[in-house]
Amino acid sequence: MTLTLSLLVFILACAAAAAPGMAFRPGAWYRRLNKPSWRPPDWLFGPVWLVLYIMIAISGWLVWRSAGLEGAAVALTVYVVQLVLNGLWSVIFFGLRRPDLAFAEIICLWLSILATIAAFYSLNATAAYMLIPYAAWASFAAILNFKIWRLNPEPVS
Repeated sequence: MTLTLSLLVFILACAAAAAPGMAFRPGAWYRRLNKPSWRPPDWLFGPVWLVLYIMIAISGWLVWRSAGLEGAAVALTVYVVQLVLNGLWSVIFFGLRRPDLAFAEIICLWLSILATIAAFYSLNATAAYMLIPYAAWASFAAILNFKIWRLNPEPVS
């Protein structure tokens, strides 16, 4: 597989993870929720995620280039798991309107990001380092998710 085509595969995998976030938008329900004053403005989330998804794609691609599919099978499996969990959060939080379940899910996502960093490190340290901003943003998102859940203990329709 050519370098360009292989990178495109990783970009498409990240686009698939982002797709639920495009399908399940914040909308009126989210606007009615009580949110902490330190929450970033809505317009900031798109650009941040765009940069993060590009870094996630390049990170996976670097590991694949360094170790190949056989040499990176475990690391790339963990990578795919974190992508699935990434996409699932939007479905749970915005689609199901369940900040409580989304918080449990984002903890699993956060742990999977850390596992991906650990799995990537021995194969390509640069790829692992590229995921640190993603882990930081997921940490912030988990705190925000928790706070929104606690500020809205009863379901908001």
